[in-house]
Amino acid sequence: MKDKKSNPSATLLLIDDDPNLILLVKDYLEFNDYEVLTATQGREALLVLEQQIPDLIICDVMMPEMDGYTFVQEIRQNPSLDQIPIIFLSAKGQTKDKIKGLTNGADVYMVKPFEPEELVAQVQSTLNSLNRLIGCVQTGSDNPVRLHVPKSVSLTPTEKKVVTLVSQGLSNREIAIDLGVSQRTVESHVSNMLNKTGLHNRTELSRWAMQTQF
Repeated sequence: MKDKKSNPSATLLLIDDDPNLILLVKDYLEFNDYEVLTATQGREALLVLEQQIPDLIICDVMMPEMDGYTFVQEIRQNPSLDQIPIIFLSAKGQTKDKIKGLTNGADVYMVKPFEPEELVAQVQSTLNSLNRLIGCVQTGSDNPVRLHVPKSVSLTPTEKKVVTLVSQGLSNREIAIDLGVSQRTVESHVSNMLNKTGLHNRTELSRWAMQTQF
């Protein structure tokens, strides 16, 4: 039996125009307990983001119609998406290429070909950096970063159950099993709560739930 990951609830958006890479990486990430959305290029990815906001984006650089650089520029200009961490994948491995990627909005730059284990490690490391903020709240840090959500926001009883389980680190699939509903229903509740609160992703939703003590 595989070990339980510390971020089983993370949802990732994988963007690449190579269908073989999409299949390989998606399978490997799902095997490691991540939920994976996919898109073949930037414009398609923006449509995906209108429906669901992931915790992290893995994006190829060279793609048709909208390349990785243009896509990231779109993301960083959108207040509802600009905090999502992004991992760039590229066949260009020179130092100048890495610098360009990192200075254009990516948090991590990985060179193709890469080992799937390395990508999983980078995903885990990047998400752990985000979760340190959650740790500050849990340990009673003197300077926890509070999220600004309007006091007028009201959740339904079911949404409160869902967000409480999200804050406990459960994935949408696990929450669906726990509540006896479909995974699509859970995803709909999470999406509704993100829209209500103006938060960016499940990580912030989890932090807010702990700060609010649902």
